[in-house]
Amino acid sequence: MKQIILLLFVTGCISINNFAQTNRNNMEKKKNYSVEIIRYNIATDQQKNFEQAYTNAARYLQSSPYCLGYKVIHGKEEPNHYIVVIHWTSMEEHLNGFRKSADFMPFLNLVRPYYNNIEEMKHYDTTAIEWEKE
Repeated sequence: MKQIILLLFVTGCISINNFAQTNRNNMEKKKNYSVEIIRYNIATDQQKNFEQAYTNAARYLQSSPYCLGYKVIHGKEEPNHYIVVIHWTSMEEHLNGFRKSADFMPFLNLVRPYYNNIEEMKHYDTTAIEWEKE
């Protein structure tokens, strides 16, 4: 039984690593992608629901050909702050592709309860200035 659990754990880790590597390779191939930054202020009593909303909404980002990846990060010094980072193939494809697709309304309906908590929602272009330890 322990061997089966260990095998499942290792298989899951490999799958996650392969997904992350594939996502990184996709972003490296498309250097001119757009990054959307959404900064939220979420009250402590709403944080679990907020995280669950993005966990559920993630399937619509994952199925979109315009989304290259995303992450939700939580503030340490300011624990009411969350930043959602979404990598889009381009700002135009985000606005005119994803937002007009069948994936948009289900995604929006899940995160809409937190729309009034948004402090910033903007697109950014990447630059050549970056480094990541492997």
